[in-house]
Amino acid sequence: MKNIFEVYPKKYDAWYDRNKLAYLSEIEAFKIVIPKEGRGLEIGVGTGRFASALGIQMGIDPSHDMIEIARQRGVNVCWGLGEDLPFLDNAFDYAVIIVTLSFVDNPLGVIKEAWRVLENSGKLIIGIIDRNSFLGEFYRTKKSVFYQEANLLTVKELTALLKTAGFSSFSYYQTIFRLPSKIDSIEKPQRGFGKGGFVVVSAGKII
Repeated sequence: MKNIFEVYPKKYDAWYDRNKLAYLSEIEAFKIVIPKEGRGLEIGVGTGRFASALGIQMGIDPSHDMIEIARQRGVNVCWGLGEDLPFLDNAFDYAVIIVTLSFVDNPLGVIKEAWRVLENSGKLIIGIIDRNSFLGEFYRTKKSVFYQEANLLTVKELTALLKTAGFSSFSYYQTIFRLPSKIDSIEKPQRGFGKGGFVVVSAGKII
């Protein structure tokens, strides 16, 4: 990930406090597809907001400052890059990537590494801000210290990358139907994509 997260780790983390209902809405979408059991990994764990809330045991991130915050939240974290994961083949039952793909130079490389470290029946779960959504448009035009460097993906682009890496059995859930600052209650996720600004894509490693 680009070093903007090394520069502003606390500013990044504070977004979730200011927009708590948006954050909790995203958590609800992930809960639908994340396995209840098994060894999980979050690639690009950041400050551990999602891993700690979703019970994901292991995280990896290239930002030392973010790793320290994640550890304070009780997440087992190590330093590393998504394109070169320091784990054995077939080490995890599921892996989660949340927004991270928009900030890496090689999204397909990260997805291929996720494939490698997953069990043969493992699941990869990815959350993105859909570039084609109202929220994607908002972040592209807003002068955000983070999203001015982001390369937002569409759901179709992400699905194509997943297929190239060998994943199949896709499911889609969407949430964030208003700007995060306007949300006044936790939103219920909906199947599919095209309305919500945040989309969770689940794919299976089926051999």
